[in-house]
Amino acid sequence: MRPASSATRPAPERTAGSAWAPVALGLFVVVSAARLVAIPLELDDLARGSTFLLMPSLALWVLARRGPILLVAALLCSAAGDILLGTDGMFLAGMGAFAAAHVCYVTLFVRSGALPALRRRWFLVLAYLVALVGLTLWLWPDLGDLRIPVVVYAVLLAATAVTAGALGWRLGLGGALFFVSDTMIAVWDIAGRPAPPLPGLWIMSTYILAQYLLASGALRVDPRGVGG
Repeated sequence: MRPASSATRPAPERTAGSAWAPVALGLFVVVSAARLVAIPLELDDLARGSTFLLMPSLALWVLARRGPILLVAALLCSAAGDILLGTDGMFLAGMGAFAAAHVCYVTLFVRSGALPALRRRWFLVLAYLVALVGLTLWLWPDLGDLRIPVVVYAVLLAATAVTAGALGWRLGLGGALFFVSDTMIAVWDIAGRPAPPLPGLWIMSTYILAQYLLASGALRVDPRGVGG
């Protein structure tokens, strides 16, 4: 147990680190807005530059909040995935980077108590299992050579959503939005099903919100993070 004085007066190093948190979060908000604005305006250079800064700026915020290293790793793997998915011929590598991000998320959530919590929220496992099987059967004929990689990735994606949901509504919503965002990519981009106007706006908006909710929720759950 920490001394009473440490509960009311933060340690100097945490205070110094936390002072940068609003700046880092503000950077993430600005970069996110730029990324979304670039889609309807078709500003390719802005889209590319903001994509490169998107997850690193969120990772910087987590570092400023003294967040867990697994969370930082998940965000940086996501950053690598964003870059690779936007590079010709690197789709599988990008999927692999995001798969690594989900491994980091699942490991973090399991260490934070997700498995015992799932005994009370067992319905999450059932719900995502039904969604996963249904989507696989629906899209299977149109996935081509990506069938196996997509299914493996989808299992990891669902594992993130399930373990996140076990730890509270904020993490659960983040995991659900990540699942929805990547499902839209599978349906519209990989399987080639009809998409609504500005599909990139739907995909990126849910992705950005998902990552923020996962990051902020993990900071609340993990004792090394700063709640609030």
